[in-house]
Amino acid sequence: MSKELVDLMKQADALTPDEQLQFIAYLTQKLRRCEMKQKPRRNVTEFAGIAPNLLKGMDAQDYVTRLRRGEFPDLEIAQMELRKEE
Repeated sequence: MSKELVDLMKQADALTPDEQLQFIAYLTQKLRRCEMKQKPRRNVTEFAGIAPNLLKGMDAQDYVTRLRRGEFPDLEIAQMELRKEE
């Protein structure tokens, strides 16, 4: 939150309930006049292939299952990377 917003919130807390309602009405009217821009919707397929293969060929379901059992598949993946570098 910005400092300005925090300051406004503190000032709004100091207002009477009637003044708070007037302030809300003011903001509501102001926002109705603004053209709200929607964020562009993204298709999930746009993200295919963006992230590197972090599992280095390990099956994702096997990874999650082993993680839930308390095993450490991350260490195996790191060891595979070290072996490749040697």
